[in-house]
Amino acid sequence: MAETNEYSYDYEYLFKIVLIGDSGVGKSNLLTRFTRNEFDLESRSTIGVEFATRTIEIDGKRVKAQIWDTAGQERYRAITSAYYRGAVGALIVYDISKSESYESISKWLKELRDHADENIVIELVGNKSDLDHLRAVPTDEAKHFSAENQLLFTEASALNAENVDLSFQQLLKSIYNMVSKHEFDASDYSSNKPPAGQTISLTPTPGADSKKNKNNCC
Repeated sequence: MAETNEYSYDYEYLFKIVLIGDSGVGKSNLLTRFTRNEFDLESRSTIGVEFATRTIEIDGKRVKAQIWDTAGQERYRAITSAYYRGAVGALIVYDISKSESYESISKWLKELRDHADENIVIELVGNKSDLDHLRAVPTDEAKHFSAENQLLFTEASALNAENVDLSFQQLLKSIYNMVSKHEFDASDYSSNKPPAGQTISLTPTPGADSKKNKNNCC
């Protein structure tokens, strides 16, 4: 998988991804590390929802990831739950040095499955692997939980960029593989930017055309 020109609208697939997890686990820095290769030590908690994009190449196809960073605080849950609509992938993030953030994973997984499409691809990400000396969540335990719940799994560090690209790319690759084996509806969900590729819905439609639609980000 190769990175492609971020500023071109010439892409063939547009995948909406959501980042969820407790406040303070590093979701925003994972997003900025993947999309801009930046890390902000003074990063503050997200209010509501923010998003960024990055386009990569998978099997010769240009795939644009539209990644939504959702607030972890309870008071914003009513706002952010609506943003699960249309998501084809999700990263549930916890902090390997904070057991309480790992203990919240079941709650986040339930919320995701209550609000998102049943076919959504989900990955569990243990962030802050650079804090291994403060580890509170054993890797094997998280791997076992992921296997039991049919989740992808990675440990990463937004601080030093370890496995950040891997985390996002293996999620996007898994979504792409699912899409390439079926036919799906292509649907627009905004109209504020120049025309581009197709947005993928997770509901299979027998005989659906795989033609490109005009598409735009919110």
